[in-house]
Amino acid sequence: MMGQLEVQENLFYRFRIEDHVPRDHLLRKIDWLLDFDAIRADLADLYSHTGRPSVDPELMLRMLLVGYLYGIRSERRLVEEVHLNLAYRWFCKLGLEGRVPDRSTFSKNRHGRFADGDIMRHLFESVVEKCVGFGFVGGTDAAVDGSTIEADANRDRKDAPHEIEKLWSRKEQVQRPVAEYLAKLADTDQPSSPGPKKKPPKYLSETDPDAAWSLKDGPGRFSYETNYLIDTDHGIIMDVEATPARLSQEIIATKTMLERSAKRHDFQPDRIAADGSYGTGPFLAWLLKRNVTPHIPVLDRKHQTNGKYDISHFQYDPERDSFTCLEGHEMPLRRIKKADRIKSYFASKESCGACPIRKACTDAPFRTVTRHMDEDARQTVRDLKHTWQYDESRRRRKKVEMLFAHLKRHLGLRRLRLRGLKGANEEFLLAATAQNLKRMAKMVPG
Repeated sequence: MMGQLEVQENLFYRFRIEDHVPRDHLLRKIDWLLDFDAIRADLADLYSHTGRPSVDPELMLRMLLVGYLYGIRSERRLVEEVHLNLAYRWFCKLGLEGRVPDRSTFSKNRHGRFADGDIMRHLFESVVEKCVGFGFVGGTDAAVDGSTIEADANRDRKDAPHEIEKLWSRKEQVQRPVAEYLAKLADTDQPSSPGPKKKPPKYLSETDPDAAWSLKDGPGRFSYETNYLIDTDHGIIMDVEATPARLSQEIIATKTMLERSAKRHDFQPDRIAADGSYGTGPFLAWLLKRNVTPHIPVLDRKHQTNGKYDISHFQYDPERDSFTCLEGHEMPLRRIKKADRIKSYFASKESCGACPIRKACTDAPFRTVTRHMDEDARQTVRDLKHTWQYDESRRRRKKVEMLFAHLKRHLGLRRLRLRGLKGANEEFLLAATAQNLKRMAKMVPG
């Protein structure tokens, strides 16, 4: 005979949440590795000293880390999971009776409370310091790359740059990110930076104008790019930088990350690997001046010669800074385009006009040869391609691509929830912090 389950409520329970979280649980290891004492001074300014007690900033950070560690992107679901899951409650220091913030309170705090500070940056760097302390950072080999993440912006709500004035006419009705963008445009009164002139963006988003229109990963959409600088010994993320999803921003972000990590963590790698989009002459020269060996494919533009002699048929004299053609005519430096960092060399019309092999050389009145101002650095990097160290760096570089795959597949970060460059930076820092914590929890013994 089958019995019936009888439910009988006890008046008292002897229950300790500590006993129900396994010793080898991921959150136990991460809680031991986290050092909130290092950033508690920064959190002090976020506590309310008047009126109703506000949500504890540490509780907010712990809940956010749970969301990023377990790929819980929905704020509503995160609040529910923390309320129901004993391990999450234990990690958030709530116990059995601690009250989880309701979804609207959590969302309002999350979308504005940390925007004006560097709390996420300090939390990330405290974890990096732990990685350094455990000896997981070799400090000699690094890799850099970027990956696009879709912005929280409707791809159909876009304007051309010349239509941005329309936003001014209705600025009382626009959302906060647009208002901040318009204020930034109004405050900008600086001369343009040296270098090639940047083309205006094709489209601007009405809801998140900081995002860039990108065609990188499929149909056009507004996106940001998360840029990682990693130590390739164990794949530890040393720095993160959010940028609009434009190729021109990748090198700027890399310079920022290298300088910041050198200052804050004394991370000054001897070698750095990246893909071909980083192989510009100015950037390669910048790395060599810092005694960093670039294991990067040089970005070469193939010139159309239409069957005429190419540059290999001309002899360059570095002392005179001039070329000599096959007929022995000197081609001195005639023009310098500093914006494009290009030098132009050509002989006189008289020399080319009387040249017996002119038809094989050019159809113009005289032959012009161009040389990059950073050609010496470019050639130095080309020569590195045939070394075993270059091949090793290229193999190690795959670790940063694996981190991006983990970011999107396991952490679920395919589309942002926060808007603006500050919001993107906050999300990318939290995701990188979660990835470093996971990696460290696996490697720390015990």
